[in-house]
Parts: sequence; C-alpha cells; structure tokens
Amino acid sequence: MWAFCMILVLAHCQLQGGEGAEAVSGIGVNWGAIASHPMDPPIVVNLLKDNGIKKVKLFDADSWTVSAFSGTDIEVMVGIPNDQLKELSKDQDNAEDWVKQNVSKHVHDGGVNIRYVSVGNEPFLKSYNGSFVGITFPAMENVQKAIDKAGLGDKIKVTTALNADVYESNSNKPSDGNFRKDIYGVMKQIVKFLDEKKSPFLVNIYPFLSLYQNEDFPEDYAFFEGHGKSTDDKNAHYTNMFDANLDTLVWSLKKIGHPNVSICVGEIGWPTDGDKNANDKNANRFYQGFLKKMASKKGTPLHPGPVNTYLFSLFDENMKSVAPGDFERHWGIFRYDGKPKFPIDFSGKGEDKMPIGAKGVRYQEHKWCVLKNNANKSALGGSLSYACAGGDCTSLCPGCSCGNLDASGNASYAFNQYFQINDQSVEACDFEGLATIVSKDPSKGDCYFPIAIISSGNILRVMQNVVGILIGFTLIFTTFM
Repeated sequence: MWAFCMILVLAHCQLQGGEGAEAVSGIGVNWGAIASHPMDPPIVVNLLKDNGIKKVKLFDADSWTVSAFSGTDIEVMVGIPNDQLKELSKDQDNAEDWVKQNVSKHVHDGGVNIRYVSVGNEPFLKSYNGSFVGITFPAMENVQKAIDKAGLGDKIKVTTALNADVYESNSNKPSDGNFRKDIYGVMKQIVKFLDEKKSPFLVNIYPFLSLYQNEDFPEDYAFFEGHGKSTDDKNAHYTNMFDANLDTLVWSLKKIGHPNVSICVGEIGWPTDGDKNANDKNANRFYQGFLKKMASKKGTPLHPGPVNTYLFSLFDENMKSVAPGDFERHWGIFRYDGKPKFPIDFSGKGEDKMPIGAKGVRYQEHKWCVLKNNANKSALGGSLSYACAGGDCTSLCPGCSCGNLDASGNASYAFNQYFQINDQSVEACDFEGLATIVSKDPSKGDCYFPIAIISSGNILRVMQNVVGILIGFTLIFTTFM
C-alpha cells in the first residue's frame, strides 16, 4: 500500500511542467487505454501540455482519468462504451445517475472542462449486426436530458462517434453520397437531434483502411501531396481521400435535410506496425500533410474552413482486438511508454521535429525472456502459440518491424511479450523449459523488445484482486464461525 501511495504522489508531482508550442487550433487526440500497463493519467496530462495539445477524447469516463484534467484548460470529451447503451436507453434514472457520477462531480469552478459526451463508439458497424441500432438514439436522448436537468446543457453536448461507413456512394463520387439504407431511419433521428441541440456530427475517417482493404487503391490518394489520382465531381476537384470522404458526408447531411450540422472528425491517423503499409515513414508522411492542411484552415471543397479533429491515437494499445487487423495495436503517435516514434509537428508548420515524450515513466527491471541457446526448436510450436495468445505478436508479420527475425528470434520475441505483459514473473518465462531470463537487450535493428512500465492502473487491478481474495477469506471465516 505504501508503494502504491508513493506512485500516486510521484505522478501528481509530474503534473508540473512547461508547455510546448501550441497544436493547430481545433486539433486534439484520442487517448485509449486498452493496454496491459496503461499510462498514469497525471503523466499523460503533462505530455499533452508539453506538446501544446488542448483537446482530448476518451473512450469511457474513468474517474481517475477524468479527474486528472481538473484545473487544466484541456477540453475533454468523455465516452460511453456500447455495452452501457442498453441500460441508459431504457431508463431515464440510469442516465441521471450516470451523469451525476461521471460528469457533474467533475464539473465545477476550476474543475474538468468537459464539453462533450460521446454516447457509444461506432455502434452502427455492420459487424455488430444491428445490435445497437435501436438503443443508441434513445440513450443519447436520455443522457442529454440528464445533462440538461443537471444545469449543464448549455456547456456540455451529446453526440455519438460514427464510423464513415454510415454513409456511402455507389459511384465513389461525393455527390452520390447518402446514409446507408439499413440505418437511414435512425440516422435521420440522430442528425435532427444534433441539429436541434447544436451538437457536432462525430465521424471517424481512415484513409489507411482504404489502402489496407483494397490492393488497387491508389496509395498517393491516401496522403495529401496532391500526386497521382484525382476525382472531379460537379464543380469540385479532389486530390485526396479525406476531402472526398468528408464531402460525401456533407452531401449526405444535405440530402437528409440538415445541411447545417457541424462536423467533427472523431478519429483519423496512421498506424506504424502490423501491416506492410503501417510504418513510421508513412505515419510521418500522413500526419505532416494532414496537420499542414488543418493549419491552412482551407477545409474541403464543400466544407471550407477549419474542422475540429481528434488524432488517433496517443499511445499503442497491446490488448486491443486484432479482428480488423494486426495494425490495431499500433495506432500510437507515441509508444506504449510515451516515447515518440516519428517526427510530428502538432503546430502544422511542417517542421521535422520529434514531439516531447512522456516524463516520469518508470520501467520494470531491465530484463527480457528469450529462447535458450540450446533449446529444441522442433518443440516450439505449442509454446509459441501460447505466448502469442497471451501476449502480442502483431509485429512479427511479413513487412512488419520484426518480420525479418528467424525462428529463434520469433520465439524470443513472443516469449518476451508474454513475460512483460505478466509483469516479468519468473513463471511467465518457462515455456516447458525452452526460455530463460537475460539482462542483455535482445532488440535487433527496428525490432524492439519492450520492457513493461510500472503502471498504477496495473497495480490497482492487482490490489482489487487482493481485496477480493481477502473479502472471500472473510466470508469463509464468517461462515465457519
């Protein structure tokens, strides 16, 4: 307990720090924490301040995370996960309780600058088979009513983060864009609600995914130099996928009868590993072009002017689902430990400089788990599969940062990932006698073998488990008394 308290004190002290040059006006970042060792909130707040980033989008409303922004001028969007939509949609009291616990208690003089609540995250993805179609809008209504009842309706607005697949164009021309037929009814309700409440339409746009999903997609069209393919549509000329996609939304809003709804880009970014097109070079190219574009405030042909945008994402997340692709765990501008991966100029001036990394991050011991030199490599199959199932092997794919390792290197990488995720436990470096712990860094070239950080979030989970065990023993003892 003493060690845990010391970590909290140190983290609080790390809030002290200077601020760097301000990011482009209207530019924020997404901060997800689906990681085995999430970054401590005070350290993250300091990182944002150092890089002049004044807007952050969260995927839940974790109290420790949200309260870390108290007293700062950083604008916060909190999120409500999809698995909470049902309860919030069916009972107004549930929505009022949620707002009381997750919004009202943080908003006071000198408190947290919460401006938006995103009810659900991409709830209309086709892969969900309509699970959230009937409950997202009722949940949005109830949460907004609860915010209004709390006297915060003028300041805090409700929206929902939507994937760009909620609209489509059969011809790939923006002017043919319209909302999907299977969700047209609910989209009409949501757009009308957003228009009436002066809330933004929050859309996630990913040029990388267009390139990933279609081998014939012209690569240059995913970036912003204006090379290669272009599209002419009526009086508009498009040289990149982002402009064309955003204007497809503009047309869709116009056709549904609400052309004046403001648009905010909830997610946009480029991953750095897990696919042949996901690397530091392409990420640098993408962000350099995009941030220059945002700094120019020119917008798109049909949406001139600046667009509020949240970059995706702040850190890599090694526990995210890889169902969409191995790249899902590598969207971070910063590594899992807050170290920057590539030059990025948040001011949009195009300067080739590294952002300021996280300060005060503490690592576990400098040791790694690797394959023994004399190990029987023919017996690796089961152990390798086990390590990858419980760890993260998404950097081992062809064309990825560790894709050139031999069989021994693959095993060592997998073993170490499992070892670090399990807090360097001796039991996590056995693999039927094939593995051993070493103190020499086995990283090779671009292939980085990580060391786990000391994470208060991870310690909290351990302490919760210990408390649960103690409660269990107490109940057992009471039963037998």
